[in-house]
Amino acid sequence: MQIGQIGGIGPAATDFYYRNLIRKFASEDVTLDMTIVLADAPILIKNLMDDNKDAQVAIYEGLTQRLKNAGAECVATTSTAGHFCIKKFSEISVLQMVNLLSCVRTEVENRVYKKIGILGTKQVMESRFYSAVQSAEMVLPERSLLEGAHKPYVKMATSGHASDGQKLVFEKACNQYIIKNKVDAVMLGGNDLALVYKAKKCQFYSC
Repeated sequence: MQIGQIGGIGPAATDFYYRNLIRKFASEDVTLDMTIVLADAPILIKNLMDDNKDAQVAIYEGLTQRLKNAGAECVATTSTAGHFCIKKFSEISVLQMVNLLSCVRTEVENRVYKKIGILGTKQVMESRFYSAVQSAEMVLPERSLLEGAHKPYVKMATSGHASDGQKLVFEKACNQYIIKNKVDAVMLGGNDLALVYKAKKCQFYSC
């Protein structure tokens, strides 16, 4: 199956998926067949902030048609924030969709988590991962940390680089979850956080 990927939103998230798909297919001695088209991260962030689902869906629609023309048989977007319009897009997509939200929901259920902290954009956090997870309580950071984490996350996502200052903000939020909220895990609700955290080196459980 040829995989179609809507990348660029953001650069680090695209790289994260690309490298891990290469590793996975190589480990199974299977040839990876994939085409990537690039969406614009600043436009996505603007549409997210404006809750302009129609505008973002139109962008996804055009990009997905290009992927289909190139031979792709399914489509996935690398952005967690970009899933704010995924329900509407799935209704018109010309390709089978890989929905990150349902994949994460299944994983949380399988791991039997009951209380989870979430880190990502303001919209991802406030919507509690777009209400995708029902089997566990989703905890938000304190208001100052919620507001404080959003801007560094957006800047990191659009630049593809994480500064020490940005990392410190994320650590404060994670420490609140662990120490004060006693969560079972911290959900990295943004794929660009791969710039900061590696699964085997986290000081907390992540999902």
